Amino acid sequence: MSIRKVKEYTIRDKRKIRIRKKILGTTEKPRLSVYRSLNHMYAQLIDDSTGVSIATVSSKSKALLDAIKGAENKVAQALIIGKEIAKVAQEKNISTVVFDRNGYLYHGRVKAVADGAREGGLKF
Repeated sequence: MSIRKVKEYTIRDKRKIRIRKKILGTTEKPRLSVYRSLNHMYAQLIDDSTGVSIATVSSKSKALLDAIKGAENKVAQALIIGKEIAKVAQEKNISTVVFDRNGYLYHGRVKAVADGAREGGLKF
């Protein structure tokens, strides 16, 4: 008798699958994907047609270390990450993106990254 192991999806995994069915990034309009861990934030511009990451910004990057340490809390750090990904996107001549919240609720740090990207000039 064999025991089949069934993968149990978390609520976030189910939400992520449901969202990714509808969202697709192209070369002209890449996908802005956000990942949040307990201590850090990551933002990435992805071209799904070729499967290539165009740009990446995180709270661990050395260029942002001083700005991140000066922030008062994690939401303020996420706002800095959003502004920086917008700046990098502008350098690569990208003005519009599709926002992928990656299964997270649009609240707190995820919302702060989106707000920072909008302040930096990206259009969703």
